[in-house]
Amino acid sequence: MSVITRVPEPNIWEEICKEFAAMRPPFKEDDTESTHTEYRNYDPSKVTPVFYGKMHHKMQGTQDVDLMKEFDASKSHPATVGYAFVDKPPRTATPPPPAPPDKKTCPPREYLEHYVFPVLLPALEEMLKQAKKEKCFERRRTKFNAIDYLTEYLYRKNPEHLKERSELGLLDIPFVQQWLKEHPRPPLPMSLLWSEEEAAIVLQSGWRGYLVRRVPEIQELRQWQREWREENADVKEKVMNFWASKMPNGDQPTPNVSVEQLTDESLRISVSSPAALEKK
Repeated sequence: MSVITRVPEPNIWEEICKEFAAMRPPFKEDDTESTHTEYRNYDPSKVTPVFYGKMHHKMQGTQDVDLMKEFDASKSHPATVGYAFVDKPPRTATPPPPAPPDKKTCPPREYLEHYVFPVLLPALEEMLKQAKKEKCFERRRTKFNAIDYLTEYLYRKNPEHLKERSELGLLDIPFVQQWLKEHPRPPLPMSLLWSEEEAAIVLQSGWRGYLVRRVPEIQELRQWQREWREENADVKEKVMNFWASKMPNGDQPTPNVSVEQLTDESLRISVSSPAALEKK
């Protein structure tokens, strides 16, 4: 019985990621073949010097044959026994990249491949590296915001404004400032702002303070301070009540000066200039 399967449509994002991964140089921990060995990367601990600069391959089916009988030490090295050698072919020149399509007339797929993904993929790679530094893959909650990082990275790495934007932060970007004015963010809790060292200092200081407050002498002193504050908590109110009882009318002056003294013209103070005093 035949089974009809539906082939999923190709995803442009996955294809671009595969192409980007293919462009990166392969990483090999143990490069033992001279074919992949460059002159500037030569390491005699990994590559036999006799094989260097040539393509070689170990011959099969020679386990039962004594190859040392036909070996001539005047022509070759003992390490080459059992291997076939071919000169390394020259490298072909890398063809120049094709001209990019017109931004205004090209289809959306070509626009994404030539103008969006070459800029976005390196930014995503740097964002993942920074997320690893912020331990986003180890904790459930962190202060790292991937959208903020991408916004700042793409704004600063704009090739047309590298010099003027090289030192700008996220809060220095004009459209970010305008957005935050219209949509203010709540402040982050201290559990996300503090580092592990800062949080440890706060916890240790709180614990040491608790141990000190448990001392009986300290508890007695704190009890005395509490009672003193309760007794003197309403000092201002008591003073106001005292003066209110002495002066029933709230608009009356202080009892040190009477109304008759304030209205007496003989007690008024006058200020004269030095010239007037000399004339007198």
